[in-house]
Amino acid sequence: MLICLPPSEGKTPAPDGAAPVDLTRLTGAEQLTDRRRSVLDALAAVSARPEATEILGVGASLAAEVARNTELKDAPTAPASHVYTGVLYAAAGLADLPDDAARRAAADVRVFSGLWGAVSPADHIPAYRLSMGVDLPGVGKLATAWRADLAAALDTRAAGDVVVDCRSAAYLAAWKPATTGDAAADWVTVRVVREADGKRTVVSHNAKHTRGVLTGHLLRRSGPAPTSAAELLDAARELDGQVIGTEVGTGLSYRMVEATLHDAATRRGPRTLEVVIA
Repeated sequence: MLICLPPSEGKTPAPDGAAPVDLTRLTGAEQLTDRRRSVLDALAAVSARPEATEILGVGASLAAEVARNTELKDAPTAPASHVYTGVLYAAAGLADLPDDAARRAAADVRVFSGLWGAVSPADHIPAYRLSMGVDLPGVGKLATAWRADLAAALDTRAAGDVVVDCRSAAYLAAWKPATTGDAAADWVTVRVVREADGKRTVVSHNAKHTRGVLTGHLLRRSGPAPTSAAELLDAARELDGQVIGTEVGTGLSYRMVEATLHDAATRRGPRTLEVVIA
């Protein structure tokens, strides 16, 4: 099992006094260190420019976070599971996993990043501000820049395994598992829909939360991790009937009522695990 997560937009800075980032100790160092170093240098240079927020595609209210990008080499670090925050990460509980589940997360979860390429929840990183959708001066479009490096780092890891993909489009553009050939993986994206009055609609906030719940369940459950789409479906169905969240605004709870697996639309595309909440 390889679980692919997007980063959170907001990041929690590490406590003062913590060690700075060591690129040679991050997951995938052999394949990704050179690119990480070039993106880190380019980001620091861009973030010192007056028009930095415009280049990075963020609002003026985030100017302080952008300015912090200029000092990332010396900034304190914390495990990525603590730095990344937000709806999905709160639901997954990556920062509070028991030992066995934390070891599984370190081996089986990758958080995709415009700055780091992809990291394990156990990797120590500083808080930063950079989206994969940015065209970074000195590097170019980040999804394109990362593509070959991430393939070198992840294709072999994913081969013959199930890839549980919870990423958004910008991060999908940086790496897609092979579905044919010697490096083929069983690639499955996770779609969440809400059922109400007999109709099913795609949801946003609830989708992030539900993907987080599924991620936490896959890491905490006993027994071997899924290695195929069929085994992933069985694991997801263990949540059938469980209350997995509350609606924003109303406070009403919702349950997972069904999980189904849909075939890929194209030969090179992913299957879809559809999770229904109500």
